[in-house]
Amino acid sequence: MMAARSAVAYRDERSIGRDEVHYRTRAVGPDGRLLSIVIVNISAMGLMARCEGVFAEGERIGITLPVLGAVNAQIRWSLGGRIGCELDRMIELADYYALLAAMLKH
Repeated sequence: MMAARSAVAYRDERSIGRDEVHYRTRAVGPDGRLLSIVIVNISAMGLMARCEGVFAEGERIGITLPVLGAVNAQIRWSLGGRIGCELDRMIELADYYALLAAMLKH
């Protein structure tokens, strides 16, 4: 019975899907240092990015996004050079579509 449970794939329980992007931008780390990050996927409520450095769950960063400018986010997880962030405020639908268009154009 244990073998059957371990064979089940992890299911992501997010209620909002993510859009795949590959967008290089800047962020300000919890210590105030400037970071280079690559946003890998994004939704109206969060994102996943690749970056150098070690971050703890709960730390806060500022991320520069096209259309929106600087947004604040909380790191929800960090693993192997990747971070998952929850944005402080949900991006409005019209702004989100404009943001995606700008990210995918580059």
